[in-house]
Amino acid sequence: MLNEQLRQTIEQMPKAELHIHIEGSLEPELIFALAQRNSVSLPYPSVEALRQAYAFSDLQSFLDIYYAGASVLLTEQDFYDMTAAYLARAALDNVRHAEIFFDPQTHTARGVPFETVINGISRACQEGPISASLIMCFLRHLSEEEALATLDESLPHRDKFIGVGLDSSEVGHPPEKFARVFERARQLGLRLVAHAGEEGPPAYIESALDVLQVERIDHGVRCLESPELVERLVREQMALTVCPLSNIKLRVFDVMGSHNLRTLLDKGLAATVNSDDPAYFGGYMNDNFIAAFEALPLDASHARQLARNSFSAAFLAPEQKRAFLAEVDTFFATAPSAAH
Repeated sequence: MLNEQLRQTIEQMPKAELHIHIEGSLEPELIFALAQRNSVSLPYPSVEALRQAYAFSDLQSFLDIYYAGASVLLTEQDFYDMTAAYLARAALDNVRHAEIFFDPQTHTARGVPFETVINGISRACQEGPISASLIMCFLRHLSEEEALATLDESLPHRDKFIGVGLDSSEVGHPPEKFARVFERARQLGLRLVAHAGEEGPPAYIESALDVLQVERIDHGVRCLESPELVERLVREQMALTVCPLSNIKLRVFDVMGSHNLRTLLDKGLAATVNSDDPAYFGGYMNDNFIAAFEALPLDASHARQLARNSFSAAFLAPEQKRAFLAEVDTFFATAPSAAH
């Protein structure tokens, strides 16, 4: 059991969230409200029935229900409401800065215009209670041609997002499949991230680094299978955006007690804690921290390291980064449990 002092420290410490899919923050209640507003019929009779359907055996079974949930998002206001709800919830967990993934292809494939998607999400970020930026993700189960078309479509809105990422089904879709679109994004000055080493092997992490030239690895927990890769990630201080509850829900690890978060930190890897798809995986930021800290031998020094890592790995201006890191240090200097 987590002692009360450590729990309060975790809950109250300033933190950044670097791995959150905005469509994955869509709670069943909001799905039903938007379905009603837009006259969309859902294959579930009630909020409760939908919540019960959130039982996944793997990434693909999750993605199937995730895309069904996204079907209710049709207007700019829908995207605004979804994003505003997440930002308000993140603020309660003392998230001070969020870098939010969004999947335009999920929506444009349904006939929703690109600008409807990005304008709603972007406006919510500008008006929200915390600092927030957007990262546009390409769906890796689709072709690179479709990703390139999405990048072209995004250019009139270049001021509304800071980078690109790669998500969806990992196995069978290695990072190098998207070499050209990432090279193009790099030339445009966009920040680059990619999901790798969640279900896919360490080789996917290597090709995300070498071929796509990413600046952060989303997930990355399977890096420990390759000592050479671990050495490299430590040397380059390449951040990993780890999502503990997601990893359990999608069977990357059987139970939280067998998660490798503590090992990643012990080896000097720049691990961070994030919520991934919080509506579907059982929790937002503090839920992820608490679940990990309850199951693993982690203490206040690890909490401080994870909080610092989150801001160090964020795509923030140097002065913003310094201010947030100073906030973390001040918090831990005065927190009752800082002396463990």
